[in-house]
Amino acid sequence: MKTYVGDRTIDGVKVTVDGAALDPCVNVMEFSKNGFEWSYEGPEPRQLALALLVDHLGDANAAKSMVEPFMKSVVANFGNEWEMTSSDLDLAVTALAGQATI
Repeated sequence: MKTYVGDRTIDGVKVTVDGAALDPCVNVMEFSKNGFEWSYEGPEPRQLALALLVDHLGDANAAKSMVEPFMKSVVANFGNEWEMTSSDLDLAVTALAGQATI
């Protein structure tokens, strides 16, 4: 099971998956050149949502179809520090599956 962690530090934001930096997946789609952010709706949280979904699902097209509802329902509600496991992501994806847009 993977563990995803986000933290705001004096040096900026840091997002890891099992201790390694999370790939922003700009090769799939680039919403922002400014990296990741969370706790609001916008391009940087959208980039984080995409990266989390691509890493978790392993399917770029499925991830792209879930970006908006996942960003609005999950990423926009993260606190300064957050942690999600693969199981947490499975639950969120299942709950949001009916809301996915293409």
